[in-house]
Amino acid sequence: MKTGFVSLIGRPNAGKSTLLNRLVGTKLAIVSDKPQTTRTRILGVRNYPDAQVVFFDTPGIHRPLHRLNVRMVDTAMDTIRQVDVLGLVLDASEKAGKGDHFVIDLVKRATAPVFLILNKVDLIRKSRLLPAIDEFSKLASFAEIVPISAATGENVDRLERALIERLPEGERLYPLDYLTDQPERVLAAEIVREKLLQFTHAEIPFASAVIVDRFEEPVESPAATASPILRLYCTIVVDRESQKPIVLGKGGQMIKRVGTAARQELEELFGVRVFLDLHVRVRAEWREDERVLSQIGVGRGDMKDL
Repeated sequence: MKTGFVSLIGRPNAGKSTLLNRLVGTKLAIVSDKPQTTRTRILGVRNYPDAQVVFFDTPGIHRPLHRLNVRMVDTAMDTIRQVDVLGLVLDASEKAGKGDHFVIDLVKRATAPVFLILNKVDLIRKSRLLPAIDEFSKLASFAEIVPISAATGENVDRLERALIERLPEGERLYPLDYLTDQPERVLAAEIVREKLLQFTHAEIPFASAVIVDRFEEPVESPAATASPILRLYCTIVVDRESQKPIVLGKGGQMIKRVGTAARQELEELFGVRVFLDLHVRVRAEWREDERVLSQIGVGRGDMKDL
């Protein structure tokens, strides 16, 4: 039996969250085409006949401009030193830039074997793949270079077997039915934020957060015909007054659209009817507010506690 920790790190928008969801077989991390979507470390456990792998999705490593970003980058950096295998995820469809070279230089200091995972190969011509692999192989000494597509699943099975081979022998760290350390209220907040990212543009994705004010578990009704309802009351926080009407939309249409899409996914996730109440609040400089950052879970989860 092989057991161990594998961290997925890289630049924003490399596809780490899509890959985590693919590896664990269910949606744990929200996905968006907006950079810096992932703000926390997300743990996902996958059981195989001969192994248990604990995967981590981490925030994209980028130049921090706010305390929020500092916490995000610190979270990603923390995993470099404390896992059994490090998976550096790069976007194979784009030429490596300064940010990619910065992350490659970081992983050179890692004591764990480093896999270079070239993602999004479905977006490039096959004739470009081998030259890309050759180019990256010259930048660092990687234990493996594995081209994949997290979106389509191409070559992900090969990646899984290669990762398992590098893990130490040991007993399972978590029960077979354990999937993630993400509390239900965090999953709910992230789904609301995903829909906000999906439907809004400009500065809103970066300047917004979702806080679950109340999470009322469904209670069975004495009436046989009544279905239990999960009641969620959430606040969408923005940092400027001018952003509030964008989130609300004309006649409240935008927040209604966000709420409807989020409620449908929440009902699928929790398997019950959901009542979702959304409000918008302006909190200037919330990205510098340690209390708000703790409320939304940024920086939550210490590798030393695992």
